[in-house]
Amino acid sequence: MKREFSEKPELITEQWPGELNSFSWQDFVTAIPSPLFVITGWKSNGRENACLQSWSAFTGEGGEFYCIIGNINANGHAYKSLKETGCCVLNFPSHDVYDKCHRTIDNNQWETDEITDSGLTAEKAVKVNAPRIAECFLNIECELVWEHPLGSGSGVTAALHAVNICMDSERYDERKKGRYGKTGYMYNINSPRNPDTGEAEPEALGALEVYH
Repeated sequence: MKREFSEKPELITEQWPGELNSFSWQDFVTAIPSPLFVITGWKSNGRENACLQSWSAFTGEGGEFYCIIGNINANGHAYKSLKETGCCVLNFPSHDVYDKCHRTIDNNQWETDEITDSGLTAEKAVKVNAPRIAECFLNIECELVWEHPLGSGSGVTAALHAVNICMDSERYDERKKGRYGKTGYMYNINSPRNPDTGEAEPEALGALEVYH
C-alpha cells in the first residue's frame, strides 16, 4: 500500500541539533543514494581544501560533460574556493581509501592542508588550478559554469563543466577492477527513516550491483 507525504510526518525528528535545517525530511523518507566524491581546490591562503560530497548528478551531451552539485554549503571552504578560483577537482575514492577521505571532515581548519594532513597525496591537476587526490581512482577536473541558491538556507546548487578526466586503467577495464561493486564507486545512504515510526537507520555506504 502506498502512502502520500506532503508534509513532514510527526514522528520524524532530528537526530542531532539542526539536522532538519541542513537536510530536508524528504531526504530521509526517500533515502535516494548518491555517489560519493571529494571536492578539492585551493584556499585563498594557498592551503589544500578537501570536502567530502554527495547529492549530485552527472550528465552531458554533444561532447560536453557536466556535474550538477545539488547542494554545497555557501558558508564552507569548498564553496569559497570554488567561487574564488572558478574551478575544482572531483575525486572518487574506492572503499580502501574512504577512511582517509572521511578524515577531511575533521581536518578542515583554515591553516590545514586538508588532503595531506588526512594521509592522502596531493598532485597537480592538468587543466585547472586545483589539487587532485592521487589515491582516488577517478579525478574529474571542472570549471564553474553557474550557481543558484537552493532554497532559503545556505545551500547552493552549482553546475560544473568537466575539462579533463583522469582514471585508473584497471577501473575502466571491467575485466579487471572495474567501476562497480565493492571496489568501485561508493554511494552515500543518508539515514533512511520510517515515516510511520520515526525509526532512523544509521548513515551507511553502498555499492552498485550490476544486473546482466
